[in-house]
Amino acid sequence: MTVVRLLSVSVLLSVAVGCQRDREVPTVPEKVVGHCVYTNKFSDMQECRDYVGEWTDTAATEDCKDQGSPVVLGSACGDVERLGYCFLGEGDKWTRISLLGGDAKKCGSMQRGCELFGGGVFDPAPICGGKVVDTGGTGLPTFQQPVLTCKDPKPGEPPGRSAGGQVCTWEMISGATEPGRGFMDYASCDRVRTQRPYYPVPPAENATREDARLNDPAYVTELTWVRSQIEATACICCHSTRAPQGPSNWYVESPGNFINSFNPRGLAMGAGWINTVGFGAYRPEHNNGFSRASPERPNDSIFVTTDAARIARFFEAELAQRGYKREDFAHQVYGAGPLDTQRLYQPTACDDGEGVDADGTVIWRGGKARYVYVLEQGTTSPTVPPNLDLPEGTLWRIDVPLRGTPIESGTVRYGVVPPGTSQRFPAMGQPATLTSGKTYYLYVLADIIVPITRCLFTAP
Repeated sequence: MTVVRLLSVSVLLSVAVGCQRDREVPTVPEKVVGHCVYTNKFSDMQECRDYVGEWTDTAATEDCKDQGSPVVLGSACGDVERLGYCFLGEGDKWTRISLLGGDAKKCGSMQRGCELFGGGVFDPAPICGGKVVDTGGTGLPTFQQPVLTCKDPKPGEPPGRSAGGQVCTWEMISGATEPGRGFMDYASCDRVRTQRPYYPVPPAENATREDARLNDPAYVTELTWVRSQIEATACICCHSTRAPQGPSNWYVESPGNFINSFNPRGLAMGAGWINTVGFGAYRPEHNNGFSRASPERPNDSIFVTTDAARIARFFEAELAQRGYKREDFAHQVYGAGPLDTQRLYQPTACDDGEGVDADGTVIWRGGKARYVYVLEQGTTSPTVPPNLDLPEGTLWRIDVPLRGTPIESGTVRYGVVPPGTSQRFPAMGQPATLTSGKTYYLYVLADIIVPITRCLFTAP
């Protein structure tokens, strides 16, 4: 998987921005242990976080270090120009983040970053007018849908398996080229890096230590195979020194044994000890023989591979060598963060007029949209391609293309494809007619994994 550490704050996706109206700003302790000024790795904007309540000096120092800055103990962020606060935490330990700036047009993206991606509560500053006006931006690159790219093999390499001897590769975060080849030689990582937030993260501590196992031929054989598997997949787009801003945590060129650059959680995902089904996967026959699982072990590894059991055994052995057991990760049921939380989301009734009205007009809240779904009640919430973005129970879906203009609420009628959009489902013809009095699921996204309305409505 390309980026194991998805977000710089808690990866808890609770409720979409358009559904946050009932969340209350928390009352936090007055005690401030210290503060940290840093640049957010996603927005590239400066932020300041206060460590409020029962933080220890050590914990505050370590958290600030994770943000790439030194902590200032004994004082708060102070009176700074801000768009609002983002509150993260619970009980007697909180992080109060000052979202700095003076451009009211960014209030919507700040709320989305806090609540949608961070799992926090946003408290808008007066500059936001006491409420948030969404301007339709997500603060992230527009998600580029996967494409199948076919190329002639590199000089000196054997013919490919596809027609005409070409090598065909899905440009998708779960994509893989043919075994023994390099993903970067046959697919665009620029597309892949739009499909999951990417930013550089330091490797595990002491990653370059001497490792006596490199003198063991049997171990080196397995290590070399694991690296070759990874290099054939889109993981290499972020876990390599060739990534634009440097690698994200572990990377294949790490000196010595590159496995030592992994943190324990990444190893547990590699072993299949943490369920990573939420990242999505191709079937092996569509992905040059690579998949995340085998029939015998349906959730082997976060890595797409030609031998799921083999790669899982390798990571299990690494965890054992470091003294970890499966039960050490038992509380981490799912590993895909916001992808899992969105997939498992349970919608409640629409309000403020959201839904499909008597003449078929689709109404939603939260801003402009790139994806609009109408689903049967009880359908699993859609998430990412290739296999989780069109769940069984989808009645209708329309998409705005990459360079298209997002559409506004009230401009779409059920079953009518607006200019500048395409109908993804059904592939041809009209969707099923909505039955009066029946409940349906409206799901609208500003972009993939950026829902703005998720609610149940009753057809009039």
